[in-house]
Amino acid sequence: MPNELIKETPYIKYNIEATRKAFALDKIVERNLTGEAVLTMANINNNRSTIKNVRLWDRDPLLDTFGQLQEIRTYYDFISIDNDRYHLDGDYRQVLLSPRELNPASLPQRTFINEHLTFTHGFGLTLSPVNEVTPEGLPVLFLKNLPPSSSIKSLSVSRPEIYYGELAGNWVVVNTRTKEFNYPSGEANVFADYAGSGGVRIESMFRKALFALRFGSLKILLSNDITAASRIMYYRNIEERVRRVLPFLRLDNDPYMVVTKKGELKWIYDAYTTSDRYPYAELVSDNPGSLQGERLNYIRNSVKVVINAYDGKMTFYIADKEDPVIQTYARIFKGTFVPLDEMDEDLRAHIRYPEDLFAYQTTLYTVYHMGEAQIFYNKEDQWQIPVIAGAKQTDYDSMMRHMIMKLPGEKQEEFILMIPFTPRGKDNLSAWMVARNDGEFYGQLVIYRFPKQKLVYGPAQIVNRFNQDAEISRQISLWDQRGSEVIRGNLLVIPIEESLIYIQPIYLRAEGGKIPELKRVIVAYENRIAMEETMDAALASVFGGGRVAQDKETAGVVHKASETSQNVFQQAKDHYNRALEAQRRGDWALYGEEIRRLGDLLKSAK
Repeated sequence: MPNELIKETPYIKYNIEATRKAFALDKIVERNLTGEAVLTMANINNNRSTIKNVRLWDRDPLLDTFGQLQEIRTYYDFISIDNDRYHLDGDYRQVLLSPRELNPASLPQRTFINEHLTFTHGFGLTLSPVNEVTPEGLPVLFLKNLPPSSSIKSLSVSRPEIYYGELAGNWVVVNTRTKEFNYPSGEANVFADYAGSGGVRIESMFRKALFALRFGSLKILLSNDITAASRIMYYRNIEERVRRVLPFLRLDNDPYMVVTKKGELKWIYDAYTTSDRYPYAELVSDNPGSLQGERLNYIRNSVKVVINAYDGKMTFYIADKEDPVIQTYARIFKGTFVPLDEMDEDLRAHIRYPEDLFAYQTTLYTVYHMGEAQIFYNKEDQWQIPVIAGAKQTDYDSMMRHMIMKLPGEKQEEFILMIPFTPRGKDNLSAWMVARNDGEFYGQLVIYRFPKQKLVYGPAQIVNRFNQDAEISRQISLWDQRGSEVIRGNLLVIPIEESLIYIQPIYLRAEGGKIPELKRVIVAYENRIAMEETMDAALASVFGGGRVAQDKETAGVVHKASETSQNVFQQAKDHYNRALEAQRRGDWALYGEEIRRLGDLLKSAK
């Protein structure tokens, strides 16, 4: 129809406005980047908190490593890796952690007593900083072993038992005449009595009979080990537990555990109110998160659920007080929901913007950042989540990142969730979006746009340059020839000031081995690439600054020292080697740039 755009314009405007409101895209703060800033070693050193929290450990390799090093016994399992941040001895650190849950299916003997009376709970967790590596290429463990031991004074676990978790499924009975297994200690086992209020007291033979009928087990009724003082625990799987109480809410794909300052273990679970009847809003039925297949055109992260891993107690906090749906439920179920302001400050410091919601919003924003009807109709400026050929994970899994960083224009580092955008069908970067997690800025979405006239390398272009680099290809081929398995980690897009650096960890797994080891780190900035044994060494090679400063206080001193005559020779050598490498690749632009830098350096050294 020749006049289709004219006819459709009012409805396109309604759709844009309604979709933005329904998915809270109308609250996104837009900021423009000049793209003109040139990073130096001084910039790197001034953003040390960002650099030392770069996540070099991917979830899958780390999960394999935790499993081999810390499961201890066959009946323990690490089933997921969670991202979080802690103030550890006064330092703001991003960590990866995994609870050690009991898997009844892996018990050596699956008897009634073993499954329901003796082996009743998981125990403790393993926690590691995101970027520290031992000389053997293994993660540094801040929390480890049984019972949990900590190398950090401000981090400890006083109540490590996990009766309620992601893996807990079967019912168990505690405070019985049977010894309840707590944790292994060498060749012996340590036993304990349950001291909490979880579960339901048996109290009487009548109740005992009812539970036997409920769980279809005559052994409950006949067992002399189960007494009136015993407590039976069921609905121990936290997903099932929350759904039983809040069936009208949708749940996030990734509940995560928090270690409180008192040493207790608690789960935080994000829940959503959704609808498929918001007028004019786009109806979505495909999402990378846990709500895949759900047809909806309205969503809010309306509730944060806190679950005590020891006694199963649940508290429901209203996380979005502007959501009319949860306010209606709160009036119906009086006393069930409490304001988020009443959450303990200790827990409040660990809430985070949920990935499933962020996935919905960023998917829609690739189209709905276009506010003019004609541009929207023609899809002139449509974006996409970067696509990297050969990536094992989905685009969201490989691109969405939690990190600690100092946002452009802000004064201090914060914990954010970030994802980049490229133009549809192209590989250069258009923008990146963050969800802020800390303090008063929790929940704020900010989009940082690059100027359209400037080329900013995107993830796919950087990965191609890694693959074409002669030294990187030679080293990886050498490892492959020796029978080892090379595992390329996810590419990390790290904003520094108004620019970006790219970092990719390289893991090596010996033939027949199960423990991946972090062996190399690749760093790229604009036309410069380096692969070294450590991230600091790679950064020093890329930015020609010699040793990287370890903290902000020494940053200026180190940068000044790098300009002195004792390091001029090394810098000149680096420029010369990069020029030769560019010449071999036929990259004459980089060759000319390195020769110019070499000339400038020699002039300044006179």
